[in-house]
Amino acid sequence: MSLPALLTQHIVRRPQRIALLQHVAEQGSITRAAKAAGISYKAAWDAIDELNNLAAQPLVERSTGGRGGGGARLSAEGERVLRLYQRLQALQAEILESAEDSSDLDLLGRLMLRTSARNQLQGRISGLRREGRHDRISLDLGGGLEIEALITRGSTERLELALGGTVVALLKAGWVRLLGADETPEPGSNCLQAKVEEVLIEEDGPGEVRLALGNGQTLCAIAEADWLAQRQVQPGSALRVQFHPSFVLLGVPV
Repeated sequence: MSLPALLTQHIVRRPQRIALLQHVAEQGSITRAAKAAGISYKAAWDAIDELNNLAAQPLVERSTGGRGGGGARLSAEGERVLRLYQRLQALQAEILESAEDSSDLDLLGRLMLRTSARNQLQGRISGLRREGRHDRISLDLGGGLEIEALITRGSTERLELALGGTVVALLKAGWVRLLGADETPEPGSNCLQAKVEEVLIEEDGPGEVRLALGNGQTLCAIAEADWLAQRQVQPGSALRVQFHPSFVLLGVPV
């Protein structure tokens, strides 16, 4: 079974995140893997969430135990991706040696874009409708989940979007709104069921909530600490998440 194209490109362009899989395999926990990689616990989970969302199957499996507790291990798919990364490391040295000039590497770096969007969900285009100057793009995320994006017609043409095409939906954490049981979703917005995996609350600041979707992908949302406390949001809580289609940005492989 081949890897998804977007994950394969991620391995080539952002090997430092794939390298984190090696630390997970060696350390058996996210906390220790993050320390070994020289990054924060939060950054480690952000990286793993992104990889899991881009893969056909989760690469890292987490056991219960809460922050700093429990454990983590690579799934069979994660072990396969790690083996591929290790093979690519050997090829990387040859590629670097073949560069004619250091400016070649600078150029490649400029062409490979990173994004500040915390949420990156891989999906397949299942619908495309014209709505005035905009196009409404339906994305099948798998597992029976579907969301919509609203983009300009020019963006549709520039990205060469078509039915059946694979894209990545980009969504900033601040654009994801959590809904309590007593709140009604806004008409026309995307609304998904999710389960809370983790709640991180900074002192004198908003809380960050990591959510698991029914298809195995994850989302990160920002919410006020008072709102979270009033509704007793904690790991295992069931919530709905809402975000408007116009907040969904689309990206395609280049």
